[in-house]
Amino acid sequence: MTEPSYDHRISIAQEYFRRADAGRADIVELMTEDVQLYFPKYGIGHGKNDFVEFATGMGGVFAEVQHDFRDYRFMSADRHLIVEGTTRGTMKNGKSWTAGKTPGGRFCNVFEFRGDLISRVHIYLDPDYVSEDQPRFLWGLEGRTW
Repeated sequence: MTEPSYDHRISIAQEYFRRADAGRADIVELMTEDVQLYFPKYGIGHGKNDFVEFATGMGGVFAEVQHDFRDYRFMSADRHLIVEGTTRGTMKNGKSWTAGKTPGGRFCNVFEFRGDLISRVHIYLDPDYVSEDQPRFLWGLEGRTW
């Protein structure tokens, strides 16, 4: 099995983010049948059905999400692509976030590939997108750069 190039892995990851933002069910076509997923507060899931369960749960709270490709950092090692980036969006309750302006919105994804398909995606972020967990702001909110 030929492994995709660094640039091709980036294009697959970008397509993953585009499909995620659009809430497209065909996002799972980018994945192996046994894809492994990690997300805070979800845990580790295995397989496309678990990914659909995760996506359905996220879709229940987001009105809109946008990944902003302009400032992404991509790093690669072996079959892995690490993506550090930002998002902005609105929850269904009307509250919004914008990385760089609000505390929420920065993330890091670690993708592993098997051929042209994503076999593992671990998503690292604070799922408190709109800063509702005020007691955890141990240093306050004022005077910070987000």
